[in-house]
Amino acid sequence: MKRFIPFIAKDPVVPVIRLQGMIAAGGRAAALNDAGLGPMIEKAFRRGKPAAVALVINSPGGSPTQSSLIAARIRRLADEKSLKVYAFVEDVAASGGYWLATAADEIWVDENSIVGSIGVISAGFGFDEFITRHGIQRRVYTAGKSKSLLDPFQPEKQADVKIIKALQGQIHENFITQVKSRRGTKLSEKDLFTGEVWVGEAALKVGLIDGLGHVVPKMKELFGDKVRLVPYSQRRPFLSRFGAQVMGGGLGLIEERAEFARYGL
Repeated sequence: MKRFIPFIAKDPVVPVIRLQGMIAAGGRAAALNDAGLGPMIEKAFRRGKPAAVALVINSPGGSPTQSSLIAARIRRLADEKSLKVYAFVEDVAASGGYWLATAADEIWVDENSIVGSIGVISAGFGFDEFITRHGIQRRVYTAGKSKSLLDPFQPEKQADVKIIKALQGQIHENFITQVKSRRGTKLSEKDLFTGEVWVGEAALKVGLIDGLGHVVPKMKELFGDKVRLVPYSQRRPFLSRFGAQVMGGGLGLIEERAEFARYGL
């Protein structure tokens, strides 16, 4: 009640933004992307006068572009509002999930949290021998020799592999720049950009995190026992709240489950 009475000191407020799941462009039921998260993040930073903003992250990664857009939005608002941002990792903040964590000024994890995987991956299948064995002919007509890049129904071409590796190299360099610019001198001299992951305190030793800690006790430690934590999370589509999934959403959930499984989760 006292927050509505003038001239009485109000308890500090910290919005807690949950970033849970794979990072991907729009169209997937529970995917994290800038378009879906943008209004929620803006509201968390702009509503009232927060003392700081906390991010609770549980993501195996995904789209580098969406990771960059979300992190950039968080940093823009933090700078605009002169607010400190704290990230708290649950099971995993790997690849794009760690990119999100670097938007924070400090990164805190559980002793069992997995962080890192600073690299770029592209995976697919080759079906050319399968369709040949079944008498199926693949007919592709293009204007531009690289238009059918890495066609899974044609034999792999080394020229295509060279192109995709060059693209991955550019994205990897952008990822490395993001980590170095945000973590700075906290990073150890160890090569941290091989795609390796670290657990809990091991991540502290190489400078990828600032310590072990959980959101509630850490916020109370910093802002007092009366701090109010206000949760913000992405709203699920109406049908998915009742367990109904269209085919695309179902496949998206399978893909997300596979990504978490890469880290034994």
